Order: sequence, then C-alpha cells, then structure tokens
Amino acid sequence: MPSALAAPSATTARLEQITYGGLLALVAVVYFSIAAAGVFLAVTLLGWIALLVVGRERLELPSFAWPLAGYMAWTLLAVAFSLHPARSLSDQRELLLFLLVPAVYRVARGRRALTVLDVLISVGALSALVGVFEYGVLNFDTLGRRPQGTLGHYMTYSGTLMLALGAATARVLFRKENRTWPVLILPVLAVALSLTFTRSAWVGACVAVGLIFVLKDLRLLGILPVLAAVFFATAPAALTARVYSTFNLNDPTNRDRVAMAQAGLHMVRDHPIFGLGPAMVIEVYPEYREPDAVEPINPHLHNVPLQIAAERGLPALALWLWFVLLVARDLWRRFRAGPYPALAAAGLAALASMLAAGLFEYNFGDSEFLIPFLVLVTLAFAAERGNRSAAAPTP
Repeated sequence: MPSALAAPSATTARLEQITYGGLLALVAVVYFSIAAAGVFLAVTLLGWIALLVVGRERLELPSFAWPLAGYMAWTLLAVAFSLHPARSLSDQRELLLFLLVPAVYRVARGRRALTVLDVLISVGALSALVGVFEYGVLNFDTLGRRPQGTLGHYMTYSGTLMLALGAATARVLFRKENRTWPVLILPVLAVALSLTFTRSAWVGACVAVGLIFVLKDLRLLGILPVLAAVFFATAPAALTARVYSTFNLNDPTNRDRVAMAQAGLHMVRDHPIFGLGPAMVIEVYPEYREPDAVEPINPHLHNVPLQIAAERGLPALALWLWFVLLVARDLWRRFRAGPYPALAAAGLAALASMLAAGLFEYNFGDSEFLIPFLVLVTLAFAAERGNRSAAAPTP
C-alpha cells in the first residue's frame, strides 16, 4: 500500500523534472534554431499537460492569461471569417506559443524562475557573439547584409537581442548575487544589437533600459547621453548614418511605413470586426497600396496594433490591449512588493521594448521573439508561487 501511494508522487516529480528541463532547453535553443525550439516546446507543453492529468491538478493561470485566451479565441473566429480560411488557419501554429504562459507559470516556480532568466541572458550573449563575428569577420556590415545570428533574419535576431539586453540590465540592477557575469555580458549585447542596423530594436532597447534606470534611480538616466556620445564617437559611419535616417522623412523606409499605416487604416475601416483574416494582409496589400508607397507588396504592416486590427478586427485589438495593461499593472505590483524585483523588472522591460519596437515592426507575430517574450513576462508570476514539489530537482 505505501508504494502504491508513493507512485503518483514519484511520477509527478519525474514529469516536473522533464517539463522544467524542456523549458530550460527551449529558452536555450530558441536563440539559435526555431526547429530545435519546436521540439522542446512540444516537450514543455506535453509535460505540462501530463502534470495536470496525472496529478489531477486544477488549472491555474496568471490574470493576464484570460485576455490572452480571449485573443486566441477571437483569432479563431477571424480565421473562420477570413477571405481564405484554410490559408489563415495554416498560419496559426503560433497560437500554441501562448500555452507557454500556463506552462511556465506551473513549472518555473520559486528560484527556478531565476535560473530560467539566467539561461536566457547567457544564451542571448552567445548569440550576440555570433553577430559580432558576422560583422567583424564575415563582413555583414551593410544594410543589405546585416548580422542575423543563426535565426535567418536580422529583424528577428535584433528583437531577441533587445529582450536579452533588457533582461540583463534588470538582472544587474535588481539582483545582488553573482553580478559580475551579467555586467560583462551587457556590452556584448549592446554592441551586437547596434551592429544589426535595426532601428526598431534600437528604439525598443532604449525604452527598456531607460525604464529600468527609472525604476532603480531616476538619476541613472544621466548615463544615456553619455552612452549616446560614446556611440557617436566610436561607431562606424554607416551606423551613425542609420541613426540619422530615423529622423529623415524622405528616407524610403520611413515613407513606406507611413504608406503602410494609411493602407492598414483603410483595411480596418473595411473589415472592422473580424479583419481580413490572419496572413491576409500580404494578399490584399496591392489593392490598398498607397500611390506613394515604396514597396509593391509587404507581408505585414510593420506595426503591431495596426496589424492585429487589420488581420483580426478591433475586438482582437481590444483584447490585446487588455492583455498589455494587465501585464503592466501586475508586474508593477510585483516589482513594488514581490520577492523577486529583478524578474518583475525584466518582464516590464520586455513589455516596454515589445511595445516601442512594435510601433515599427510586427514582432508580436514572430515565433522566435514571442517565446522569450512570453517567458519573460510570466517568470515573476511563477516565481512568487514557490516550489510545490521539493522532489523535483533542478536539471
């Protein structure tokens, strides 16, 4: 009888170890291979489901998971009412990524969440070294040939570096132990991000780091002009010219983004409830293209709120905004009074950088970006729950 009673506990402990190991592996490989990340995503999600079933656990969710669930449901309605439902449905594998929120909330408890954060920062630094090597040795040093790590696209690469930079800054300023290695990592992340020539990620990183400085001490904002002066004094001319182009209204990419915004507003006007359908913007863009647009076709509108409204309708946008507001409110509360301010600050930095960069890039639809983003905003909530099972060792 005692062995029969102990069996479920041992099984649950083993499942928890596997699921937590899958989560650590997922965070580690997402900076290098989306295919490998897909494998460990499956391990993490299946392990989480097995924990619920075998342990007969009640599903527990952070507050912001509910608007996210509503966003998923409305997306499926948008698929049903899409101009091409089958094509829209085939593009919605990313909805599985949102299940990371309850999975992380379940297994990354207590100090495990700190380990997940450290793994994400460390792997981000390794990825940054790849970008520095590409720039310095392989001559990825022009707009047409930018560092992209191993992710295949410079926009995705810069977005993941942006998240790692914000997390590392929060780790340095709000966690006292073992600060040396994240301090050494910060310059590598900042240099690699600057070498990508990606202005949206630069904006997101500046907003994230500025927010963390304000959370720590408003006087730290005085460091930003110094960093800017160092950048302009030491950066190659191509990079400084890229910065100046941000404020040039005649820059082709700036003009095209304005044209995309105008086209997107017309799409929302014509399809306000369910939108065009996921993955349909690229199909109808030629019909809505402004006469002064630069590119003949665009896969998305380079703006997260506008892309969501155009693809999925205004109700989906409202649900997404509800998600953003709940995450911001609850992370702020945990930063002020929670046991792990570094995790809350890292989550706030991830949210701020996503929102700022998302005004110029559709990062919320990028799987490689979404995985670390969802992990970062959930860790503070998971950590405060503590470790339910002491029998599940840390891999």
